[in-house]
Amino acid sequence: MALIKSISGIRGTIGGGVGEGLNPLDIVKFTSAYATLIRKTTQQKSNKIVVGRDARISGEMVKNIVCGTLMGMGFDVVNIGLATTPTTELAVTMEEACGGIILTASHNPRQWNALKLLNEKGEFLNAEEGAEVLRIAEAEAFSYADVEHIGSYTEDYTYDEKHIQHVLDLELVDVEAIKKANFRVALDCVNSVGGIVLPKLLEKLGVHQMEKLYCEPTGDFQHDPEPLEKNLSDIMGLMKKGVADVAFVVDPDVDRLAMICEDGTMYGEEYTLVSVADYVLKHTPGNTVSNLSSTRALRDVTQKYGASYSASAVGEVNVVTQMKATHAVIGGEGNGGVIYPASHYGRDALVGIALFLSHLAHEGKTVSELKATYPLYYMAKNKIELTPTTDVDAILTKVKELYKNEQINDIDGVKIDFADKWVHLRKSNTEPIIRVYSEATSPEAADTIAQQIMQVIHSLA
Repeated sequence: MALIKSISGIRGTIGGGVGEGLNPLDIVKFTSAYATLIRKTTQQKSNKIVVGRDARISGEMVKNIVCGTLMGMGFDVVNIGLATTPTTELAVTMEEACGGIILTASHNPRQWNALKLLNEKGEFLNAEEGAEVLRIAEAEAFSYADVEHIGSYTEDYTYDEKHIQHVLDLELVDVEAIKKANFRVALDCVNSVGGIVLPKLLEKLGVHQMEKLYCEPTGDFQHDPEPLEKNLSDIMGLMKKGVADVAFVVDPDVDRLAMICEDGTMYGEEYTLVSVADYVLKHTPGNTVSNLSSTRALRDVTQKYGASYSASAVGEVNVVTQMKATHAVIGGEGNGGVIYPASHYGRDALVGIALFLSHLAHEGKTVSELKATYPLYYMAKNKIELTPTTDVDAILTKVKELYKNEQINDIDGVKIDFADKWVHLRKSNTEPIIRVYSEATSPEAADTIAQQIMQVIHSLA
């Protein structure tokens, strides 16, 4: 059993004793703590909190507990049912609600679930707010409403359609160009909510030839739900048969988007944001942001348009903060997360699909031909396991000193930028390890620089 309490929410495996897993008592405690924070901080006049969930097997149980607890805290619950994370984020602002809770463990396996916590802007709580939720939960410093002030409960299952219309209304989504291109599209929605909304979106975009894989929202994931190449052999095999021009793959809550080329090869999740940014920057002058562990290709594409790229600490809330500070017109994360402020400040695979298909239609290329137009980088991901007594911060400080003649960024661990490659070292918050991400112009070069830095760390440890 596992229960992970962090500033970004609470997640865990279903079952176990109190404090051991994501069980009903812990769900009540953290929902109550969140409601207490919202009551103190919201500027909204409404009394609503939106609840949406992915298709996990445990979702119905968790939803019932969360909704009942929010009512007990005196909030009016708007349950939007099976919904993507970005759909729930948009619903918060459309409802003019005080906040929202998304019941999803994102790319974690089927035994996991989680509470993702939103503010009144439909954005994730910041670090300070998240820490306050943890403090309130630990102290059990919450009080429930009396019988005269119990909240109400309503259901509104129209938000898929509202989200789709919102996407269609975006200025850079060219529905006519997509229709004219007559694309054939394959989908792998890993048996969650993407299987409900993405076929509807594609039909509205004028895509009528679809191959659907694992689109039944049963919550019984047919493969590891993280959209990485090692988990996608089925959809890649389907694409090798020539059945479609592009395949879109999403995680269970549909905020990450991976793509597969017409020949069955991976497009590369790092290049989802790069491609969408290329299209956006071609029509909208402005800056871009991604996190420190994302590909350098976004910087290259941004500079091609005479704009500025900047990096944030890892984590969606950090990317959003940096995007607002730099007035970025597009941003996100290298895990396939596209954040388009003209829509909203949240990763959104629906927006990513619509913008990518618009781009593909305008370029008149195959997906693999489009990929070939971008700077080609390769990434390696490693980790170093240390003893619990190791002073990781001291090691990172020494590494920074050793490479002081290179470009260093220390807002989140230590990133060393060389002329033709980079290495990013991050300390885990939950275990004694250092994550080592590296990128270069060949797989061998990316692995070599990572091994060199790892040897340095071992010598320091």
